[in-house]
Amino acid sequence: MTAPKFTLVASETPEAAEALQRLEERYGHHDVEDAEVVVALGGDGLMLETLHRFMNHGLPIYGMNCGTVGFLMNQYSEDDLPERLSAAEQATVHPLLMKVDCASGESCEALAINEVSLLREGRQAAKVGIAIDGVERMDELICDGVMVATPAGSTAYNLSAHGPIVPIGGQLLALTPISAFRPRRWRGALLPASAEVVFTVHEPEKRPVSATADFTEVRDVLKVRVYEDKSLDLNLLFDPEHDLEERIIKEQFQP
Repeated sequence: MTAPKFTLVASETPEAAEALQRLEERYGHHDVEDAEVVVALGGDGLMLETLHRFMNHGLPIYGMNCGTVGFLMNQYSEDDLPERLSAAEQATVHPLLMKVDCASGESCEALAINEVSLLREGRQAAKVGIAIDGVERMDELICDGVMVATPAGSTAYNLSAHGPIVPIGGQLLALTPISAFRPRRWRGALLPASAEVVFTVHEPEKRPVSATADFTEVRDVLKVRVYEDKSLDLNLLFDPEHDLEERIIKEQFQP
């Protein structure tokens, strides 16, 4: 089996920079235009940046952990990299498309690989209505915020907000409140990946809300639509022994 041509990218940490240098010296690497795989050296944050950066190149991303958690990364090793790339298994995720109507009258959109989150801008809690596929499911959520997370993003901000971990191939989205005040006991919902979520901000002048899709923030929003963009396939590569499903189960039993 011929090893795929790869290009290397790394985070700015000393550990990742040193790994980049060692791998370049040992294997060399190709320009993006000639590469078949992107090898990303860093943590989950670097994986997110790399997926955004190469979103329109159609290249799969193989991550090696030079960070802290590295949930979406493979174990770092300098040995047998071409062979590992040849044997890697692929998992496909789709980004979320966020479409926003602003108080200014402007509209905009952005893509999110991890999550789309709404957050209060001021001292008062936000009041947000939630509709799923055109059906109002919650007239008013009083909260610091609320998010829709992809499987890839379910172990990030979503997990910190006590949302569920979603398997990469689970075909689900996590709808998770952030510090919900009313209804106090609502812990969120799991939605089919095909769902369209519409958030409507109540009392926007008194209780302004921002919306963020990964790196893109929009202030003073009135309405936010969120759904998977099936036209974009983002492919992650994992070692066969990586066993992402086992890591997902194990993570849910961490103290």
